[in-house]
Amino acid sequence: MTNERNDNALISMLNMAGVGIAYSMLGISLWLSTDVPLATKGYWAMGILLLTLSLINVVKYRFDNRSSEDRIRRIEDARNEKILEEALRDPNSDI
Repeated sequence: MTNERNDNALISMLNMAGVGIAYSMLGISLWLSTDVPLATKGYWAMGILLLTLSLINVVKYRFDNRSSEDRIRRIEDARNEKILEEALRDPNSDI
């Protein structure tokens, strides 16, 4: 369990570093490009930031959906386990 947490932290840190590097490189390229007007640069920057927010929301909703499915599966497993235990304890059961 601890090893998984460290691996997830490492992967998250590498992904955040990659996103930071990509944003900084994009910012530098927009800053240094003289052929593109300032309004176009701002439009591109807004589009990229909104795309990033959308991707974060998609990942969050997929994670929430998977977590919800996992929780429902665990509840059903516990319920089935309880039903089996009760059936095995009952001496009059047909099992």
